[in-house]
Amino acid sequence: MDEVQIGSLLASTLRGATPLVLCALAGTVSERAGVIDLGLEGKMLAAAFAAGSVGAVTGSLPLALGVAIAVGVALSMLHAWGCVSQRGDQVVMGVALTMTAAGLTVVLGLAWFGLGGQTPPLADTVRLKPLMDVDPAAWPPGLRGLALALAGHNAMVYGTLGLVAAVWWMLYRTRFGLRLRATGENPAMVDAAGVSVKGMRYAALAINGVLAALAGVYLVLALNASFSPHMTAGRGYMALAAMIFGKWHPVGALLACLLFGFLDAAAIQLQGVSLPLIGEVPVQAIQALPYVLTVVLLAGFFGRSRAPAALGRPYLKER
Repeated sequence: MDEVQIGSLLASTLRGATPLVLCALAGTVSERAGVIDLGLEGKMLAAAFAAGSVGAVTGSLPLALGVAIAVGVALSMLHAWGCVSQRGDQVVMGVALTMTAAGLTVVLGLAWFGLGGQTPPLADTVRLKPLMDVDPAAWPPGLRGLALALAGHNAMVYGTLGLVAAVWWMLYRTRFGLRLRATGENPAMVDAAGVSVKGMRYAALAINGVLAALAGVYLVLALNASFSPHMTAGRGYMALAAMIFGKWHPVGALLACLLFGFLDAAAIQLQGVSLPLIGEVPVQAIQALPYVLTVVLLAGFFGRSRAPAALGRPYLKER
């Protein structure tokens, strides 16, 4: 492969990893506070539908973004009410959110637009465009691949990298982050210090809702031209696997998501390619690579990774 092909592959890796990174950050924040979130897939899907619907009807990018974030936060607040206030089973609640979003987006899409669950194509004014066009011929040899890999992305790709740093700083360099991590490790100690465990978990899930919604927004406004049913395609679960592989750390989750993104980009490059001793690899086998990696990471690293001590445990204040 020449440098242009390598640069193109790395650029595709970064674009494909962006929604995974946002979703993994959402899971990191909630699980650091002690709340398991298997509803990331549903929150992302619902936010994507909201962005696609509002964007198609109004043609307004800020309105589509705002409504999508509001939907993501609302689902997270519902999640918090069920798991934190009512002390319900966190796994069941997360799965219920995902199943509800998967069905409701299809039903509403059919009722509102009649396009098989899809939304109408979005206008160019609503979509996120690259900040600059990259012409490899305009760059000197040796820098063409780097230019393709790092330039020519939309603002949300660069913003996601900034959010990784912001979440790291929040968790490890602020008093709020210290209290949030302590809530996931020893909520009784946090309560004894006069800090509301319920308030910390609600705050963590609010941040979680914003980040998960941004992941859904990116799918509709950047990667695709409209919403389609089940377009998240398991990305929420991939993000959870990346978060576990990254040991509930923002930077570790970023690196794991880049690995998923690379496999996804490589799968596209390998389609139609004939390999020695194997021949042409079936498209289905190539497309399954990221999901196979998800299973491998969960099976091989879940037991080795140390989760927050109070993860999944409802807290009941002693009187």
